[in-house]
Amino acid sequence: MAHSVDETQSSILPETSRAGWGTPADLTHLPFDPEFTIGARNAVNVCLRIQPSEKVTVITDETTKEIAASLVHELEQLGSPYKAWVLEELAPRPLTDLPAEILDDMESSEVSIFAVQAQANELKSRMQMTDVVNRRRMRHAHMVNINRRIMLEGMRADFQKVDRISTKVVEKVRKASRIRAKTAAGTDLTATLNPNYKWLKTSGIISPDKWGNLPGGEVFTTPGEVNGTFVIDGVVGDWLCAKFGDLKKNPLIIQVKGNRLTEAHSENRELEADFWRYTHTDENSDVVGEFAIGTNIELKDVIGEILQDEKYPGIHIAFGNPYGAHTGAQWYSSTHIDVVGRNFDIWVDDEQIMRNGKFLIEA
Repeated sequence: MAHSVDETQSSILPETSRAGWGTPADLTHLPFDPEFTIGARNAVNVCLRIQPSEKVTVITDETTKEIAASLVHELEQLGSPYKAWVLEELAPRPLTDLPAEILDDMESSEVSIFAVQAQANELKSRMQMTDVVNRRRMRHAHMVNINRRIMLEGMRADFQKVDRISTKVVEKVRKASRIRAKTAAGTDLTATLNPNYKWLKTSGIISPDKWGNLPGGEVFTTPGEVNGTFVIDGVVGDWLCAKFGDLKKNPLIIQVKGNRLTEAHSENRELEADFWRYTHTDENSDVVGEFAIGTNIELKDVIGEILQDEKYPGIHIAFGNPYGAHTGAQWYSSTHIDVVGRNFDIWVDDEQIMRNGKFLIEA
């Protein structure tokens, strides 16, 4: 799962609070592109189903605050109480900890929205946020690296339709023991599934059971074991996504054996080196912690943005943190990086459910 940068439960707490307390930001007078309205309304009314009586914490940054203003406008229309926070007004970036003002505000909110651009080494601060989300069972929209294109594409999806096909896919994989994925580019990957690990559906319809990335559209688990070749001709996640973008012309080819990354090669040597370093941060950074199927059938192609691209129909896997709080996996990593390919054929046990990137299942 994004997952662009996807976070899960940890035991990390802020080391110190800043001297003094910052004040919430007023985004009500900030002009925003009216083209954002459809996506913002989708987020507030369809994906999060926010009620007028529910308090919301909105977290954004200087780069993303126009999009946050469109979300705040929808909250104003709804009449929901909220506080909006701009990270740079509270602490220097990259963050070492999530500002205490935000964590305190989340303690009295039912819903939170995180619309921010990722920076290197901020995973710890996001884990602090999702710790609160998990503990309080908040409905949380994770919109890391959200931008104009995603607001005008992925966030305009019919998420009820995405939810229908996601439900059909998750019903099939929950009964399966093995999934195989192949592409014409050379991917040939087999995942053996562990029946003790849960499959999660994050279709864009967000519940207290599992916070979700927006735009949504995937089902995922922690695999028992993955083996094979993955030609990453889509994108890689976290901060590497912004640096390297769409990998169609210069893919990263990786080998996985016994659920661990064993090789990574690309003509782009900088990509190869950065990816290898990231996946060797700690003892489990090279372990496949997530095996996922993108289900957002409204998306037409990879665009070089992990937040949206991991929802593109096909297979993606992630090395590192296994979302153990949700899947049941008992191990941990401080990192998590998704890798996305294109145009998959997928078999669930012996049933083919996708051919050349198109589902063989009706939504």
